[in-house]
Amino acid sequence: MVTKDQLLIFLKKKRNTWISGEFVSNELSVSRAAIWKHIHSLKQEGYDIASSPKKGYRLGRDSERLLPKEIREGLDTKIFGKKDIAYFPEIDSTNTKARELADGGAAEGTVVVAEKQMAGRGRRGRSWLSPAGDGIYASLLLRPAMSPSVAPRITLMTAVAIAEALLSLVRIDLKIKWPNDILVNGRKLAGILTEISADMDTVNYIVVGLGVNVNTPPGHFSEELRNQATSIYIETGERLSRSRLTRAWLQQFEKYYEMFKKSDFAPIMHRWKQLSGFIGQKIMVDVVGQKHVGEVADIDEDGVLILKDDQGKYRRIFSGDIIPLQA
Repeated sequence: MVTKDQLLIFLKKKRNTWISGEFVSNELSVSRAAIWKHIHSLKQEGYDIASSPKKGYRLGRDSERLLPKEIREGLDTKIFGKKDIAYFPEIDSTNTKARELADGGAAEGTVVVAEKQMAGRGRRGRSWLSPAGDGIYASLLLRPAMSPSVAPRITLMTAVAIAEALLSLVRIDLKIKWPNDILVNGRKLAGILTEISADMDTVNYIVVGLGVNVNTPPGHFSEELRNQATSIYIETGERLSRSRLTRAWLQQFEKYYEMFKKSDFAPIMHRWKQLSGFIGQKIMVDVVGQKHVGEVADIDEDGVLILKDDQGKYRRIFSGDIIPLQA
């Protein structure tokens, strides 16, 4: 462990307490000049550290950035987050970077996080608003031994994982919207973008991208988006640690991913349906300009929507945009 990380751990143990530079220097067996250098670096990373020539140093608030060291603190996983966490203050897209790393041989469990995305993407090439410091913009690299035909289940599993992570930390009435959104009060809180690299019968890798509006205030959404998008801050009036939510998501994701790899998908699908409240709704689905109206009969294990029209005929819909027609 590098000296700066050792220093941070020491400051956290003594949080809100003044400790002298000489004491820290002796404890870590480094010069006081080196301590000052590392303190300066930690301040640049966003840690609230007070300095006094007579009293020494005192840590107040942790950094609000999505730093790997903050995500890993207390992280209870075996793979996700325990391997590489690639952190970027600014990036075009975490999914694009994760695919680059995957093509270069990066291991399963690699995480890419960014403070800001310049070209964040959603489904069908739509842009995802990614202002600095407000949300979680993250991608996970998976290398599952499975057929491409079952890969769409990963999106359903991811939705359950982030929903469970959110419910463990905040009191909100969320719903999963088919196929890949998390809604609160009918407005979008989070979105998932799953991208796959595969041959005819083998998955090379899967990149799972997640965007969550965490501490976004109302004024950061454009007028067009204010009726369509929301954030945890808007819904609760309180700011939430993005590192804490990322940590909770990684833990939930690993839990459900282990179930998925053991072919135990039924409980995941059951939980998805519980969280969606979607079955039986009257909806219109826009499939590339073609609109279909009917009642949701089911969502099968591959994430395909089964729509029953007014004539009693069933239609399988693999992807589309949903408009509810009844409350």
